[in-house]
Amino acid sequence: MNDDDKEKELAMNPPTVLALLGAALLAGGCAPKEEAAHEDIRPVRSVVAGESSGTVGATYSGQVQSRYESKLGFQASGRIVARLVEIGTHVRRGQPLMRLDPAQEALQVVAATASVDAARSRVSQNRVDLQRTEQLLARKFASQAEVDQQRLALAESESQLRSSLAQQQLRVNQRGYTELVADRDGVVASISAESGQVVSAGQQVITLAADGEREVLVSVPESRIDELRRAKRLEVSLWARPGQRYEGSLRELAPDADSVTRTYAARIAVKGADAALVLGMTASVFVPDVEGRSAIRLPLSAIHHQDGKPMVWVVDAASTQVSARPVELGSAQNDSVLIAGGLKGGETVVTAGVHMLHAGQKVKAAASAQGAQP
Repeated sequence: MNDDDKEKELAMNPPTVLALLGAALLAGGCAPKEEAAHEDIRPVRSVVAGESSGTVGATYSGQVQSRYESKLGFQASGRIVARLVEIGTHVRRGQPLMRLDPAQEALQVVAATASVDAARSRVSQNRVDLQRTEQLLARKFASQAEVDQQRLALAESESQLRSSLAQQQLRVNQRGYTELVADRDGVVASISAESGQVVSAGQQVITLAADGEREVLVSVPESRIDELRRAKRLEVSLWARPGQRYEGSLRELAPDADSVTRTYAARIAVKGADAALVLGMTASVFVPDVEGRSAIRLPLSAIHHQDGKPMVWVVDAASTQVSARPVELGSAQNDSVLIAGGLKGGETVVTAGVHMLHAGQKVKAAASAQGAQP
């Protein structure tokens, strides 16, 4: 069939023509269109920067102790026959705490007293002998050498008397050492000897915590020593009384670290201590001002580096686009760091996904939170 014959057949069959026209229109309507361009909006986590008092919130746990503690022991050896106090007993200065068996010391005092009496008798006899010899010398019945000899004997006996008196006083003192007394007002913190136990001179048997000043003993890691030294003020709180705070100050810092924990012992003096600070209580020492100036705290994940400089991505509130901002870093602790310069409070900073961003990119906050305060 030639072309002329096909045209004649289509002209003689209108339904066929309509079918072909509909198919052509349908094919034209199904032609693919260009996909609409869309912006790449990346979801990120962010935080609203909030200013704090220049610290990462360093807190140390410790125990309330007395400023002064006396480790008491007997000045003589012997067997303990009486324990007169218990742990926690409040005592006054001069109050008896323990007693040793005084029998041996009493016998020594008796022996020393007898020695003194014998020395006095010798002195009296030598004085009489010297007086008699001097009278014989005046009558020329004795020589000067005999008088000198009697004077020497008298001086020797007087020296022996003084020695005996000193020994007697020493024995009397030793008898007094059989009673252990408190050297100041305070509380019995510990007892390390019991009745019937034999102790040596100088052995510690009682620890006495003095009344008055209180302090908190804490352990500080070596990375925080300089911060603690520079701290202008410290705050002390009690676990049993969380709403009550005291002002503290660093009184003493150990020169070397503990061989086991590798931490440094620090004693924090508590100002205005009252009856609420009971010995042995758990206390916390907070360092609210380490850097000494206003700062912003951010998670470490918010920091990235460009050309060796620390940067953060700041989100523009109007356009939701990010821009890189150089910042000045301060102290770090755990997973947070102080931003000492380059940011202002209230700015939104990206905290997760910082390595997937570029300048001018639009972002969508997946989670947002107010900057943490110490």
